[in-house]
Amino acid sequence: MRGLVASSAGARRGNVLFDADGPSRSLRLVATILPTAAIELNPITAEAAVRNLAEEHGVPVPHIHAVCTDASFVGGPFFLSDRVDGESVPRRVLRLVHAEGIGERVAGQLGEALARLHSIDPARAPENLMDDRSDNPAETALAGADRMVADLPLPRPALVYGIRWLERHLPPAPPRRTIVHTDARNGNILVSAEGLAAVLDWEGTVRHGDPMQDLAWPALRMWRFKEDGREIGGFAGREPFVAGYESAGGAFDEERFTWWKVLGTLRWALGLASQSAAHLDGRFRSIVMAASGRRVPELEWDLLMLIRPAQTERRAGGGSSADDDG
Repeated sequence: MRGLVASSAGARRGNVLFDADGPSRSLRLVATILPTAAIELNPITAEAAVRNLAEEHGVPVPHIHAVCTDASFVGGPFFLSDRVDGESVPRRVLRLVHAEGIGERVAGQLGEALARLHSIDPARAPENLMDDRSDNPAETALAGADRMVADLPLPRPALVYGIRWLERHLPPAPPRRTIVHTDARNGNILVSAEGLAAVLDWEGTVRHGDPMQDLAWPALRMWRFKEDGREIGGFAGREPFVAGYESAGGAFDEERFTWWKVLGTLRWALGLASQSAAHLDGRFRSIVMAASGRRVPELEWDLLMLIRPAQTERRAGGGSSADDDG
């Protein structure tokens, strides 16, 4: 083993890059380490298994070589995967795609990757993967968000207003339910000069979900990083993204997409609030987690811009709402 280097990481996990030399070959690897199993969304074994399943169906992911649940080695569970070259830090991703002129290509490739994921029979997912057995994933998600809003230590009228809008516009159960990644967006993808190199961070994957949840999530203004005119991750508009999804067999539903985009904005506000709370109450001390709370008002503004009456009138009149929420 040589060349150990700590890489940039998110709030919940760390990555260590290194080279492993064997008798017949050398591997360029990444160790993805959870600081404690207590913060697992899915068991790390389920995350690795569903990622391998996605790889079998053509979704670009770094190949996983080994999984370990024994915390005695590095302090928490971890897995080892191939090191893929590219950028994952959002602002670097945007500089790269704009310099290379590949924003629409990346959006289309991300749409294709999600369509391939959604084509997989959920019955093939690992048994210990998170699952939603309810009749309607949207209804379940809304009920959970409603509980979280009610449990906030201080009242947040904007979030309550968002809940009421979502209740009034609740879609019926989707025509088909699929495995959903739940977090495929700028910041959780790896991009090279050739385009999309890998979809990362599968810790929140769910067995039976509404595929429009996956398409709406990367469209949040939060993931555009000041490139507000480009709805998908700050690197392209909606059209190439949807075209890529449909070219790989996906079926796009604009009304469901809009609903999940509103819910996603509200849920991320709640997620940031809970991350900050986890630091404050000592469950997971981290400056990254602590700083999350300052973004909540920004998400409230995004939410109100999505559901303001002028938006509803534009949609009713047939206008595009792809780029007018930022």
